[in-house]
Amino acid sequence: MTEKIEVENINTPGKITRVDRAKYEAMKSAMLATLPKSAPGMTAKESKDAAKAHLPEALFPGGATSGWWQKCVQLDLEAKGVIVRENSKPLRFHQV
Repeated sequence: MTEKIEVENINTPGKITRVDRAKYEAMKSAMLATLPKSAPGMTAKESKDAAKAHLPEALFPGGATSGWWQKCVQLDLEAKGVIVRENSKPLRFHQV
């Protein structure tokens, strides 16, 4: 059984979901290594593409499921105030 971590979702305040800790932490590290610290930031696609290069192959073979994990971590980090979304189209994100 894998170790779990609780994540939040900015779109559903108060709801907690438990996900695989190793995959969450790997994606979080990859995103924080690549997301700019100021506006205009990156689109979700740019963030996902940039993060892929930092993901361990053992957890994300060939980048498998990285899109789902990128969104999961993005929503959690937004809920925790670590990253923010710009009021733009397409949406852009950067670190606080």
